[in-house]
Amino acid sequence: MDANQVALIKRIMELDFACIDLNLYLDTHPDDQKALRDYNYYSQQSRSLKAQYEQLYGPLMSFGETPSQCNRFKWVDDPWPWEIQY
Repeated sequence: MDANQVALIKRIMELDFACIDLNLYLDTHPDDQKALRDYNYYSQQSRSLKAQYEQLYGPLMSFGETPSQCNRFKWVDDPWPWEIQY
């Protein structure tokens, strides 16, 4: 795994963490417009980087989340996202 792949997956994880944190906050503060804007921004950034990652390195999720972009089912290729060593 190259340094660019590691950096990209780390950034995706940071953005997803921010989305989870903001989602929990919004559960109790649903009218906070700044938090909602931040959530939408980070969520869009995460989706964009996930698409970029999958184009470069293969799928991050299975079970219908990521359509196969080639003639081979790449989900079985190593390493799987949770096996990446940081």
